[in-house]
Amino acid sequence: MKAIVIGAGFSGATCARKLAENGFEVNVIEKSEHIGGNAYDEYRNGAYVHKYGPHIFHTEKQGVFEFLSRFTEWFSYEHRVLANLNGTFIPVPFNLESLRKTFPSEKAKKIESVLKKEYGEGKKVPIMELKENPDADIREFADFVFENVFKFYTQKQWGRKIEELDPMIMRRVPVYVSEEDRYFTDKYQFQPKNGFTALFEKLLAHENISVTLGCDALKRLQIKDDGVYFDGEKTDCPVVFTGQADELLAYRFGKLPYRSLRFVFKDEVYPFQPAAVVNYTVSEDFTRISEFSRFTVEKPQSGKSTVVYEYPLEYETGKNMIAYYPVVSDENLKLYEKYTSCLSAYKNLYLLGRLGNYKYINMDAAVENALLLADKIIGEFNGK
Repeated sequence: MKAIVIGAGFSGATCARKLAENGFEVNVIEKSEHIGGNAYDEYRNGAYVHKYGPHIFHTEKQGVFEFLSRFTEWFSYEHRVLANLNGTFIPVPFNLESLRKTFPSEKAKKIESVLKKEYGEGKKVPIMELKENPDADIREFADFVFENVFKFYTQKQWGRKIEELDPMIMRRVPVYVSEEDRYFTDKYQFQPKNGFTALFEKLLAHENISVTLGCDALKRLQIKDDGVYFDGEKTDCPVVFTGQADELLAYRFGKLPYRSLRFVFKDEVYPFQPAAVVNYTVSEDFTRISEFSRFTVEKPQSGKSTVVYEYPLEYETGKNMIAYYPVVSDENLKLYEKYTSCLSAYKNLYLLGRLGNYKYINMDAAVENALLLADKIIGEFNGK
């Protein structure tokens, strides 16, 4: 049985591998000139530089970790992020150290005491919950954190006012009632020893997988009333599409909104900044600077370090831009459902990934979803 997978990022590559291991002859088609999707990296100045912004692997999912461990060795890496508040660097997510750096000593002690008493030491409390606390000092603290750490940064990132965004975005933002300064607290926190690109090379290295790079699949794939066509011929084999659902149907119901990014890379003297990532939450047009030499265990022998500035912007079709983040709202989800309702009529067509599912997902979730979809396809096409 043949299968077609559009996209060679985590979603597409994982799905392709699982199908290949179960006897499918998989044709992977990738629009860019490289595999790995947005996790693609290149070795430079003694570190793996991520072309599309920093990627850190972290998960609580043992099965995902074990699956990817077949294709890479790891090194332990715990990610830490600082926010630059007018020259003062504080840990993000906001924790008790952040509190002490931004409030007078006595007031900070009082707020810390109330936080521990009401929420418990070690807890993660959503910022919006703190803003509703009846204690005036806690509300003042929450308002400060909201205004100085999240509001401006979030509005830059999404290009919209806070009130226009999905409330779930802010509900996920925590304050740590502890000294915890790791950005992630998952059980498994690692980086691939030889970079993400090498991981993808092994992931796609299977006798049943062929990869075509630099190919726009939409020039070969057509959705017609009577079925799915590939290279001009109707196909009944499974087709996994990890691109934009609206693009697949030529924007029939209108364009789904996305956010994009512009990256500016520079070589600087190491160390350039005090953490792997520094967020600019009250100033600058860019949202953050990442220093890739801090994502590894070795200092660059050259003394040079590659950094990248991230500038968010609205995604526009036809402008050689990449759609990174679906702009989730009730209105946009209803538009997405129009596309999925139409596409659900094609039983051998499957949408997958951040773009296909119009949902921002981490790498581990992308892998897990891809494995689950592959299992579904194997079950549906077994014996055909």
